[in-house]
Amino acid sequence: MKSFHCFKQIPVPSRSERRLSLGEYKRAVSWSKYLVSSGGEIKGEGEEEWSADMSQLFIGRKFASGRHSRIYRGIYKQRDVAIKIISQPEEDAELAAWLEKQFTSEVALLFRLKHPNIISFIAACKKPPVFCIITEYLAGGSLRQFLHKQEPNSLPLDLVLKLALDIARGMQYLHSQGILHRDLKSENLLLGEDMCVKVADFGISCLESQCGSGKGFTGTYRWMAPEMIKEKHHTRKVDVYSFGIVLWELLTALTPFHDMTPEQAAFAVSQKNARPPFPPNCPLAFSHLINQCWSTNPDKRPQFKEIVSILENYTDSLEQDPAFFSYYKPVQQQSLLGCFPRCMAVRKSASLKP
Repeated sequence: MKSFHCFKQIPVPSRSERRLSLGEYKRAVSWSKYLVSSGGEIKGEGEEEWSADMSQLFIGRKFASGRHSRIYRGIYKQRDVAIKIISQPEEDAELAAWLEKQFTSEVALLFRLKHPNIISFIAACKKPPVFCIITEYLAGGSLRQFLHKQEPNSLPLDLVLKLALDIARGMQYLHSQGILHRDLKSENLLLGEDMCVKVADFGISCLESQCGSGKGFTGTYRWMAPEMIKEKHHTRKVDVYSFGIVLWELLTALTPFHDMTPEQAAFAVSQKNARPPFPPNCPLAFSHLINQCWSTNPDKRPQFKEIVSILENYTDSLEQDPAFFSYYKPVQQQSLLGCFPRCMAVRKSASLKP
């Protein structure tokens, strides 16, 4: 506990000190010092429901950072938490307004989400110059960190299925709530100690009914669907495309388009219809599903409900027969779900021959 400090021990700055200059924003060692102890000044519609009691928040070491945020490990009301701190530079009003809008949207979405494969929201604080979001802390780190510790193409297929199912179930729930994630990637998928995957970071998520075009969108090129790269109108199928890239990551433990810059990857995907190469001896079951997910035509990509059913069928079949993936061959002409029973029937009838 000695590595943590409590916000209520921090002197409350005067009003003239409450805003951060752009220089301070860039140089700040710990933005946590700008968070004051009392949450009493937080006002706004609905905010009293999620407002944090800052006297109960202890902050520890930083373990991650983004372009406009830093994430610390901490304790809130005797519970391990992750604290995402977002700062607003006073000298860039446009950026400050965008960050505040992003913060408000992320809190509003997190507040309504409750699912075992979605990160759990705990509380938030909206007090310029710093906003913070408090969520559960997952000790396993990100899926990307885990994969980069593995040898290429080495993950057991049963583990690939387990991790993929967790992600797909979380995304199925998200879409059932009418929400697009829009930045699904291995870095935004977190692992619990039991290897349970939870979808996290809803900073650029939105309600599907309000998403509109991709103009001015700031996603991550290596995982981004071609229609988003081209700043065209997009639907929930952009998340399905990103899931296809993540599934490829699970199979390879590699970074997609690792030999390209993000901009080169974006050009290759959107203009050349490029995709990462499949690993040697990739089971047809996976290559077929991935090809469906990252299809150039969004209408040809499956829904997550369908993806979950496929992965569940794969899991059951693998448990019954460890050699399942060596003989399974999808039927291209049928739907993804439709091909599964027929393929199993073909295998069963073949096994009955003398």
